[in-house]
Amino acid sequence: MSAIKKVVLTDKAPPPIKGVYNQAIVANGTVYCSGQIGTDPATGKIVEGDVQAHTHQIIKNLTAVLEAAGTSIDNVVKVNIFIADIKDFKAMNEVYMQYWGETKPARSCVQAQPPIAGLPVEIECIAVMP
Repeated sequence: MSAIKKVVLTDKAPPPIKGVYNQAIVANGTVYCSGQIGTDPATGKIVEGDVQAHTHQIIKNLTAVLEAAGTSIDNVVKVNIFIADIKDFKAMNEVYMQYWGETKPARSCVQAQPPIAGLPVEIECIAVMP
């Protein structure tokens, strides 16, 4: 691996699929987090519940990855959300708005099926180092 890229790996978030991707990469003072789904890292199982339960777990997972990288959720500058059913947009936003600090990051949200059928949402983000 090049010296300009550092792999981020923590057991406080679900492990990545080996050989396919990393939880995050730090490059040039920026942290690029892979998409997270609502998996509980303690059990390895997908959380039960609606889009809000999944959104909470996803943001907890992203927070753990960001902290392992040496930054925090307050330093997120861009979020991409992939939501299976746009009808869940308002419910997802009710949870989303509880996070990210005073200044919310730039964001995109598109209706798209997350990688496992039946999951309501996947979220990825980009943050800067402090």
